[in-house]
Amino acid sequence: MTSPSPGRLRQMQIYVPGVGGARPLVPVAPDALEAKAAAAMSPDAAAYIVGGAGMESTMRANRAAFERHRFVPRVLNDVSTRDLSVELFGRRHAAPVLLAPVGVLEMVHPEADLAVARAAAAEGIGYVFSNQASVAMEKTAAAMGSAPRWFQLYWSSDDAFVQSLVGRAESCGCEAIVVTLDTTLLGWRPRDLDKASLPFLKGQGLAQYLSDPVFRAAIPAKAPETGVKPRGLGVIEALLSLRRKGKAFDLSIGQVRAAVGHFVATYSRPDLTWADIARLRAMTKLPILLKGVRHADDARLAKEHGVDGLVVSNHGGRQVDGEIATLDALPGVVAAAGEMPVLMDSGIRSGADMAKALALGARAVLLGRPYVYGLALAGEAGVGEVIRNVIAEFDLTLALIGRTRATELGPECLE
Repeated sequence: MTSPSPGRLRQMQIYVPGVGGARPLVPVAPDALEAKAAAAMSPDAAAYIVGGAGMESTMRANRAAFERHRFVPRVLNDVSTRDLSVELFGRRHAAPVLLAPVGVLEMVHPEADLAVARAAAAEGIGYVFSNQASVAMEKTAAAMGSAPRWFQLYWSSDDAFVQSLVGRAESCGCEAIVVTLDTTLLGWRPRDLDKASLPFLKGQGLAQYLSDPVFRAAIPAKAPETGVKPRGLGVIEALLSLRRKGKAFDLSIGQVRAAVGHFVATYSRPDLTWADIARLRAMTKLPILLKGVRHADDARLAKEHGVDGLVVSNHGGRQVDGEIATLDALPGVVAAAGEMPVLMDSGIRSGADMAKALALGARAVLLGRPYVYGLALAGEAGVGEVIRNVIAEFDLTLALIGRTRATELGPECLE
């Protein structure tokens, strides 16, 4: 990405049509983007996508950490051309950003993961497929051509299912497995709890499960009878019926109800330990990254256990209220990781944020909520605009602080 400048190109894509009265599809300012997208979503979707854990202090801490770090620009350097590319696991990425795994995208747009995949591929940006996707990974991969994709793994209590997911990811061209470790239990999320809304119980976000032969083979013949008829069960049944008629899945309503029960019973493994990494290594030859590392000692242990990369993440503030901001955790993890690539997510809202993360040691970042907001407002085109906006600002920030390569960013760029 050295010519034309993605920053200047994006500015002209907005300013020139603006002479005739045209405006961007989605707001450029991050706060305005979030507000407009939240208003466009259903209340349940807005609670799930926008909200965080507890009093949401971790979400605020993520943003406050970016505010505390300030650039110290250098001048009179030739910054007429820039190289935004970085290398990750043998692949040259056009810019140091991938789209983070975000589940249940059907809540915000009917094309869900497919729209995101097409937009990422069009912009040459990598996409980490969600374990809780609304579209099976094979369909999403087919929409991406040769563009880079990784797979996020939530380690189920059923190892045969885990192995099946990993094998499918390899077969559809995923280039890394990203094991998410900060959601072995679901965090305390008041916005969702106040609405008594968990999308998975409605059959949403289960595409990787309902398309998997091992998971399907293990579905009980019928949902277990508990003798309890929760309030709202009729609504859930109606939703499942509508999704069945819309061919969201090829199972009967009874089978889907049983599948939801099986998902709940096997969703996660709170008993995971470092010893399990060797078992995962035996399942795949792909690079393994651990997502959710926030402590330097865990980075050291990851090195000892042969992990290939780390993602410093607090799940966007959705799991532990009051924990450390990811930008604050990043330098210690990077120092402990040595040569192991470290990526970062949680709180990234702009190209300037990307530059700060790279200056503090991240090899690349994962962008989450902003692209979902673009999806909610304008589908594939909205996702594309968000990607272009973030990369454009990164490009211009790089130049305006006196650097020409993404790989030149370091602590000396910040006060």
